[in-house]
Amino acid sequence: MEKFKFQIDGKPYETEVLSTEGNIVEMTVNGKKYSVELEEEVAAPVVAAKPAAKQAPAAAPAPKAAAAAPASGNVTTVKSPLPGSIVKIVAQEGAAVKEGDVLLVMESMKMENNITAEFAGTVRKIHVAVSQAVMQDDPLVDIG
Repeated sequence: MEKFKFQIDGKPYETEVLSTEGNIVEMTVNGKKYSVELEEEVAAPVVAAKPAAKQAPAAAPAPKAAAAAPASGNVTTVKSPLPGSIVKIVAQEGAAVKEGDVLLVMESMKMENNITAEFAGTVRKIHVAVSQAVMQDDPLVDIG
């Protein structure tokens, strides 16, 4: 469908909107597939006369940090899926989390997104603070 290329703080991003159905948008960001839930239903497919920053909010991925479950005794770092700002930290160091638990909330492209645990484990370290700006792939939380 629609493809967009843009830069945020000098870092290039390529997005492609694969489909829209109601307020759910299936898309890729730098080759990784995301399912995005928009706050409002999309009446018609987004049509871009030219790539512009205004189009980015409709193409914002729902952050779901990719991480494989760590082997016993190992620690895996959940990384920021895109640039943004930390709004709220839900997890606490030393707390047990299960897959799908919200670790923190970050704002990116004017949307608040939950960063969730991809697997069960214990929060070993929180690398960020509320109001801190983060870039894509910055470490957020260590889970082991």
